[in-house]
Amino acid sequence: MYAVIEQGGKQFKVSEGDVINIELTEVAPDAKTIELNKVLFVSDGQSIKVGTPYLDGAKVIASFKVSAADSVVSGPKLYPQTFRRRKNSGKKIGHRQKYLQITIDSIEA
Repeated sequence: MYAVIEQGGKQFKVSEGDVINIELTEVAPDAKTIELNKVLFVSDGQSIKVGTPYLDGAKVIASFKVSAADSVVSGPKLYPQTFRRRKNSGKKIGHRQKYLQITIDSIEA
């Protein structure tokens, strides 16, 4: 069984046991699980359900590795550059995006 969910403007194809990095969201520090309600598509092998745009009553339940505060991971270092030709002017500023690492526990459709 797998599902396609939307989180943070991105879509993820998930099944039970997958570990994914989603955009950092507000979660209580003592939370053990997170519920993702924006389910676009669910398939169990024989039948499929497609939402318009989301499925009613469908949800994906995910848990954190250790705790919500300790599940924050950093992505790769990104270097956006600004360059203007013929002015000897270039600027390079780097940043590192923060993500929330979750493990998919169950898919309910």
